[in-house]
Amino acid sequence: MFVAVMEAGSFAKAAARLRTSPGQASKLVSRLEADLGVRLLNRTTRALAATEAGLAYFERIRGLLAEFDAVEDAVRNVSGAPTGRLRVTAPVSFGAAQLAPALVDFARQFPKIGLELSFSDRVVNLVDEGFDVAIRIGSPSDSSLVARRLCEARIVVCASQDYLRAHPAPQVPADLALHSCIIDTNFREPDAWAFRNPDGGDTLIRVGGRLRFSNAEVALIAAEAGLGIARAPSFIAGPRFRADRLMPLLRDFEASPLAVYALYPPGRYLAQKVRVFVDFLAARFRDGPEWDKGW
Repeated sequence: MFVAVMEAGSFAKAAARLRTSPGQASKLVSRLEADLGVRLLNRTTRALAATEAGLAYFERIRGLLAEFDAVEDAVRNVSGAPTGRLRVTAPVSFGAAQLAPALVDFARQFPKIGLELSFSDRVVNLVDEGFDVAIRIGSPSDSSLVARRLCEARIVVCASQDYLRAHPAPQVPADLALHSCIIDTNFREPDAWAFRNPDGGDTLIRVGGRLRFSNAEVALIAAEAGLGIARAPSFIAGPRFRADRLMPLLRDFEASPLAVYALYPPGRYLAQKVRVFVDFLAARFRDGPEWDKGW
């Protein structure tokens, strides 16, 4: 309970996480302080802060509890089906378009694992926020996590046939200066689109347009309506290409793809539920993602 309070920042949130009442949460932490003979938390009506001893205890005990849980999970599941609750965080667009169907199949295959999927484009802290696995696109920024490469995500430029009938299709990336581009602000540099040079290196082209969205799906909806040229991951655009709702552009200049990773905290004992989940995704995408086929 003390670890949960430290991670959640309040007794109420910790109690909800561990399915008990705030009063019981406070009572358990007070009992721990009495057993240790030291105050771990300074409490006021408005704030909650760890003491120096509390911070030191938290850093040591959190790692020990995580290892204990992993050992217990490994022993419990050594001869049986994987069990337990699996918390996964994934980017909004990739999670809804591609991960959700995979999770449906995973849930059928492993009925004793409870799944909790959180869609967020924010880079969450797995340990602090209690997640088991994160799906990330692009090079992982946290070197303390184990990264398993799953597949590639291509970044493509596209427009509708209606738009291309009214405007000449760009032949080289520099031609985008003559077009209205639909900007997805989720990209790290939304106004600078990356393309591959003839010599093999990548270059950035500055683009402009009156439409800006923080969601790739919405950007592609605007492109389908003939409002401009959009840039999006192929895991969203691919099905639209196959249905002839959008046309890929500048394919000879397509930038280097990004990698899709499954990230999880390191540990001597990897929980079986995590292992089977990551193995399942790796097998699903092993032969290349379906979204890049047929166009």
